[in-house]
Amino acid sequence: MTLAQARRTALAASGLHRPRPQGPATMAGLQRVVSRLGLLQIDSVNVLARAHLMPLYARLGPYDPALLTRAAHMEPRRLVEYWAHEASFIPPETYRLLEWRQRRYRTEAWGQISAAEMDHSAEIIEIRAIVRDHGPVTATQVEALLVETHPRDRSAWGWSWSTAKRALEFLFFTGEVTAAGRTNAFERLYDLTARVLPPTVLAAAPVSDADAVRALVEIGARAHGVGTARCFADYFRLKGPAPRAAIAELVDGGALLPVRVEGWDRETFVHRDAATPRTATARTLLSPFDPLIFERRRLAELFGTHYRIEIYVPAKDRVHGYYVLPFLEGDRITARVDLKADRREGTLLVQAAHRDTFATASTARLLADELGILAGWLELSEVVVADRGDLAADLAREIGAARAGR
Repeated sequence: MTLAQARRTALAASGLHRPRPQGPATMAGLQRVVSRLGLLQIDSVNVLARAHLMPLYARLGPYDPALLTRAAHMEPRRLVEYWAHEASFIPPETYRLLEWRQRRYRTEAWGQISAAEMDHSAEIIEIRAIVRDHGPVTATQVEALLVETHPRDRSAWGWSWSTAKRALEFLFFTGEVTAAGRTNAFERLYDLTARVLPPTVLAAAPVSDADAVRALVEIGARAHGVGTARCFADYFRLKGPAPRAAIAELVDGGALLPVRVEGWDRETFVHRDAATPRTATARTLLSPFDPLIFERRRLAELFGTHYRIEIYVPAKDRVHGYYVLPFLEGDRITARVDLKADRREGTLLVQAAHRDTFATASTARLLADELGILAGWLELSEVVVADRGDLAADLAREIGAARAGR
């Protein structure tokens, strides 16, 4: 494959090779996107929109977020939460493929969670009963119920909100409880997993560790179209020798085909279902948590752009801004914009706008159009561009022209 072919293959696999569909998005359209991607990463950052909302916007356009709420929080559930690529929404069937991670919580979970069973065994027993009797409940509600149960000398007994949350997260990681929904403040509503997963999924036979890892690797490979073992394993944060063994089995079975990509110096594979369109014509903004840009080395090699999320970088050291979204124009990333939704003022703030390596003469105009669509989806009435970045002046001019022509 040439790099251009690999790039178009990756875009097609991710559903980003052609313009977004016209007309209102439907549940069927949302389901197609989820089936293609395999997961939606969840993140609490809400400076623009919740992380899991943006990949759907990139592929569907201005859809109604209530569709996602219905898919994840109402029966029949099409999505459930678990640790996939970090915290994620996944199809219920995929939840069963991650049960091996639940069984291996001592090595798969991070320190506070993996040690919770030993450090807080009594608390876990009590919280398990609270969820059973009162669920769905938030961590805050669990804490309030514990205050009623232990009104005196709680410091001696050992309860704190963090302990309650830690116990809940242990039960979440090990699969005893899951999220039945989220509050308006984005708190998880914990309930017994047996009351959340669809009956058909609950009744399905257990999946062996090897079969589960192989299936997860293939989901990652299908979502990538083309990539390396590292790309496919990282999609579900798979570690150790198991993903490599799974790839060998998928190659033997014909699901993955070895391929040589121009300029790549490591073993690469293409999924048998991958398509390589002759052109790619989509235009959209990609959130920092979009599956297309999960694996930064692949992004750099395919698109020639070096991207990192700068949320955790001190303000004085940021290069492009706090919450920066790459702008996809055809088969290239041509710009990046630091965006913030100022809901009080009703404005979409472009706090910085920078050209990327492959910016075109049309980039400012096309990006201005896209920002107008995004602002409308977020129910913001204006787009305001700050004077920061080498694209800011041209972008502000295009937005002004569009506003004058309304």
